[in-house]
Amino acid sequence: MNKSKWGLGLLLMSCFLSSDIVLADHFNGHVDVTVKALSTNAQKGQLAFNRTCGACHGENGEGTLKGPPLIHGIYNAGHHSNKSFYSAVRNGVQQHHWPYGDMPAQQGVGFSEMSAIVQFVREVQQQNGIVQKKHRM
Repeated sequence: MNKSKWGLGLLLMSCFLSSDIVLADHFNGHVDVTVKALSTNAQKGQLAFNRTCGACHGENGEGTLKGPPLIHGIYNAGHHSNKSFYSAVRNGVQQHHWPYGDMPAQQGVGFSEMSAIVQFVREVQQQNGIVQKKHRM
């Protein structure tokens, strides 16, 4: 490869890495999650999450090699709204950020349980510094 191609590659890479684009292109499957005091509903959501979602998304949403961590910046409310969480549970979701494959619909999770799970995820995201950011394509 000649010097100009290397230079162009480095320039593009530095522009890309310095941008606000959030990538989830690794297959680490785990993030460190801190869980502090939770509201009563989020505590119920934590129990439901760990029971129904934890096998793939890890205890408290920290991720596993079967499913991505939900306590991750890519899932901030500006990019993945609460509605997208409900839709994923009801309808499943095609793989799009991570190399884990498609998520199947979760028929055994009811609306009130899902509401508590979403509240749990959002409270723990906030506790771990994940805030809503405007989504940019």
